[in-house]
Amino acid sequence: METRANYVLIGAFTLLISLGLLGFGLWAAKFSSERHFQQYRVVFTEAVTGLSVGSPVQYNGIAVGSITDLDLDPTDPRKVIAQLRLNATTPVKTDTQAKLAISSLTGPPIIQLTGGSPQAARLVDSSNEAVPHIATAPSALQNISDTANRIVERMDEILSDANVASITATLQHLETISGGMASRDEGTQALLLSARDAARKLETTLDTTNGAIGRLDRNLVQQLPPILDKLDTTLTKLDAAAGNAEGILGENRAAINSFANEGLGQLGPTLTELRGLIGDLRQVSERLENNPTGYLLGRESPKEFEPQ
Repeated sequence: METRANYVLIGAFTLLISLGLLGFGLWAAKFSSERHFQQYRVVFTEAVTGLSVGSPVQYNGIAVGSITDLDLDPTDPRKVIAQLRLNATTPVKTDTQAKLAISSLTGPPIIQLTGGSPQAARLVDSSNEAVPHIATAPSALQNISDTANRIVERMDEILSDANVASITATLQHLETISGGMASRDEGTQALLLSARDAARKLETTLDTTNGAIGRLDRNLVQQLPPILDKLDTTLTKLDAAAGNAEGILGENRAAINSFANEGLGQLGPTLTELRGLIGDLRQVSERLENNPTGYLLGRESPKEFEPQ
């Protein structure tokens, strides 16, 4: 009995030692794993459709970790909290931003980390939180979704009942106009023929005008050289006449000066005497007109007898 009891104690001790070694191994593996990875938290204010636990996390296109948990914010259901497990050596800076992205046209969405200037400090060293919080940026998916929503809203406004009724009325009016034009097909055809004839006449008139202008240009070109020659000859003669007049003035300058100084001085008295002579002649003319006999014979005309 004592031998069996010893075997049981030895087996139990061996089992406890094995369990302790296994737990220590697991703890050591977890500690070693935690030393090689860093936990981060990202809060999205948009829908994360297609994102799931295990989705990759990339930094500038390089895989640096994965998503370990996704949950709604208990205080604000519009927000989604994502827990990230990244390599401890990932240079997450204070200005690093996270956003939703797609790795390919048909691939599922992922979390893409961008930014991180060399001058910025590491987020782990600067954050006072147990799990550092990475800021988010609007994603291209969200922009596309917002744009699509605005387009749908605009389409709803355009295709409202009132606008649809207006479009229907406009189409009906167009149909009425087209029917009226079809009924007036002969008149429209005659109008088109008249317009074509008018266009042909206008073309003929333009051709005639162009021909007249061309002939005028040719005549002007032909007659212009003789006209220029005559004008040149006339200018030459005028130049010679001006030279001759200048020569005559130079030769008779002394006589002209003498006339200007002496003759013009005597011209004033002569004009005065001439004015007096003209006055006397006017008096003589008046006397001759009134009493020619008495003026010529030196006596007055006899007065007529007037009976009393």
